[in-house]
Amino acid sequence: MIDVLKASLEKHFSADLLDCELLNEEITLHVAAESILSVCKQLRDRFGFELLVDVCGVDYSQYGGTAWETKSASESGFSRAVDGAGNMEPVEESFRFAVVYHLLSIQHNQRLRLKVRLDADQPIVDSVTSIWNGANWFEREAFDLFGILFNGHADLRRILTDYGFIGHPFRKDFPLIGNVEMRYDSEKKRVVYEPVSIEERILVPRVIRDDNRYSGNK
Repeated sequence: MIDVLKASLEKHFSADLLDCELLNEEITLHVAAESILSVCKQLRDRFGFELLVDVCGVDYSQYGGTAWETKSASESGFSRAVDGAGNMEPVEESFRFAVVYHLLSIQHNQRLRLKVRLDADQPIVDSVTSIWNGANWFEREAFDLFGILFNGHADLRRILTDYGFIGHPFRKDFPLIGNVEMRYDSEKKRVVYEPVSIEERILVPRVIRDDNRYSGNK
């Protein structure tokens, strides 16, 4: 069934697809940003993906570039921050960000992932709120946390951070301690924002596992 859907999608969107992946019984369509509205409308109307489950942003800078100290090999033998197949998705300098859409067809009991890569300097893509109303808060979240702009969104403003918040906290280059801190000023009788007063720490992800490659047992 999943192979039939994949073949049908590849045939129908042959002019719009950059890639079509099938991994672990899940299909991922890669499309250019300028095709997102057309593709999404057809996915809803022609293929029955009437429900938008989630929209999220991704920052691919530094992706797969951090080595993890390990003591045990995984089943596929990799010991780095890459996917389970040992692959590393190429990160082009001009395409740092991505928006990922998760769709569900209730009538066909099928799921689909849609991925759009965006420009590093101006990550902009058309809003899909005209197709799925539920995209409203999802797109606001991606804007707030990643700084991704959704063209045509009727109310694109922060949703999780404060209105005076500086920066986008899910970007890889955002400091872990933030840029400002807030406190209540008893003299001014209001909350004030000031530069952070603590030193930033750099955290390195580490995985500690037993690994027979480094033991005396063969």
